[in-house]
Parts: sequence; C-alpha cells; structure tokens
Amino acid sequence: MMNKLIFGRYIPGDSFIHRMDPRAKLIASFYFIGIIFLANNWQTYGILAIFTLFAIFLSKVNIRFFIRGIKPLIWLILFTVALQMLFTQGGEVYFKWGIFTITEFGVTNGLFIFCRFVLIIFMSTLLTLTTPPLDLSDAIEYLLRPLKVVRFPVHEVSLMLSIALRFVPTLMDETEKIMNAQRARGVDFGEGNLIQKMKAVVPLLIPLFVSSFNRAEDLATAMEARGYQGGDGRTKYRILHWQVTDTAVMLVFAVLTVMLIFMRS
Repeated sequence: MMNKLIFGRYIPGDSFIHRMDPRAKLIASFYFIGIIFLANNWQTYGILAIFTLFAIFLSKVNIRFFIRGIKPLIWLILFTVALQMLFTQGGEVYFKWGIFTITEFGVTNGLFIFCRFVLIIFMSTLLTLTTPPLDLSDAIEYLLRPLKVVRFPVHEVSLMLSIALRFVPTLMDETEKIMNAQRARGVDFGEGNLIQKMKAVVPLLIPLFVSSFNRAEDLATAMEARGYQGGDGRTKYRILHWQVTDTAVMLVFAVLTVMLIFMRS
C-alpha cells in the first residue's frame, strides 16, 4: 500500500537521536553510507548491523516502522540481489543453466548486497523519522554554505530538497486516495499480468499530476503572500546548536571506521 511508505515522515519524540543537532545526524547518515562499503565479510556487516540496531534503540522508534520502510523497495532489492547471484563468478558452482550460474561467491555477494541495502534504508529512515523537515533543510543549507563562494544557490537548493522531502508522504497519501476512488469504480490494480497491472496504474497519473501542480501553485501563492524573497537578508527563527554529544557521536563513527578497516578480510 502506498500509504505505508515511511521515508519522509517525522515521528515526534524526545530520545537521544531526536535531540541531536540535525547537522550531526545528516553528516552521520552520509558518513555511514560511505563506510558501509568498507564491509566485506560477515564480521564487518555484523558490527554495522549491531551499530544500526543500537541507534534505532536510542531513537525509541518502533522497529516496525523501519521494516515497513523496506517493503516498497523489496522488489528492487531482490532484483539487485538476483543479478549479483546470477552473474558473479567464483568458488563452488551450485547451479548452472546457459549463461546463468549460481556460485559460492555469487550467493555471498548477493547476501552482502541485501544487508547493505537494508542497513542504508534503516539509517536513512532513522534520519527522516527523528528530524523535522525544516530542521533538515536548515542543516543542508548550513553544510552547503561554503558553496556560496562560487555563487551556488544554497538556500534555494535546501528549500527544494526540504519541500520534496516533506511532500513525499503527502503524495503517497494522495495516490492512495486516488487508488481507493478507482477501486470504488471497479478498477482492480492486482488483477492480470505485469502489462495489465501497468496499464491499470496509468489512470492514476493524470489526477496525481493535476493534484501535484495545484498543490505546488497553492504553496507558491502562500509563500508569496507571506513575503518570501529568498535567502538574502533573512534571519533564522530556529538556531542550530552543536553539542558535546554530537562531537561524541562523530568520534564513535571514527572508532567504527577503524574497526571496519582492521576487520576487513
């Protein structure tokens, strides 16, 4: 179901993760995505899995929200895993048929890819579930601020990213409403083969695009009515505060990186 998409939603709370500076959470999330490629054996992936589960525990958000975040992407994940298993050669051969071969290295790499996808989705979901979109926008603008030297539109880019992130769940809810309306008129989205299912989705696109454009126009009108003039000369209502705990989290990530490097096979 489209309304089960978790990415982009914020769950209010007062956990350790919620109280972190959004800049620290953003840096930590991207850093985690980078160091996950250092893992190349079960020990390193185990360390990353324990670290991720501990971060979820600190957020006090039910892990079911994170599992629900995987469901919309499960077929993409399984397709990528299948490609790795079928076309990666090496080790003992388990199955061979034409150009398709399943080997020991292929199965191992496929499982590693699956773990990598799940951990990245969990960490990205943790960022959005514990950080308000406006705080995330402020963090992006602050971290991109050095690019102003080359006249990069930092404020406008951060605004676009925050709006896009904010309206992901809204568009999913809108899609669900349109699908329910189509079902009431006799449309069955789960009937037939793949081609027929794709054709059934086409009637969703026009009302969804019309709704999106109307929503964008209403948002632009509201911003103009409130005197929005861009980022030049604007003051900040929300002031970001980097705390000692944020520095401690960065040090923990540095220790994690050292552990991964030493545990690589």
